[in-house]
Amino acid sequence: EQDAAAALMLRAMIQAAKCDGKVDAAEQQKLLGNLGDVSPEEKRFVEAELRAPVDVPGLARQVPKGLEAQVYTMSVMAIDLDNRNEAQYLHQFATALGLDQHQVNQIHSRLGAPALYS
Repeated sequence: EQDAAAALMLRAMIQAAKCDGKVDAAEQQKLLGNLGDVSPEEKRFVEAELRAPVDVPGLARQVPKGLEAQVYTMSVMAIDLDNRNEAQYLHQFATALGLDQHQVNQIHSRLGAPALYS
């Protein structure tokens, strides 16, 4: 169960990082820095996730009840919210997870990220 939750958190980070069509060096460093020492199996998982298309509804369906805010937080942590594609991705993901605008802005504030909603 812990492995499944960890894989889900990682998937959320990877999808956020690639939502703008590229994973830049800073995003790669954030992803790899959160991994630490990885097994060959874990490395293959990350590589496969990086190649897979972004699937917001599919990812949201995998999130167990009660972990929505935590998984969303991992997506925000993976990026530097500096373009429209990233903002749109986060909005779609938050909506799919059932997070309201206030919850989303609270998460962003805690992380020092720009607010998504005004």
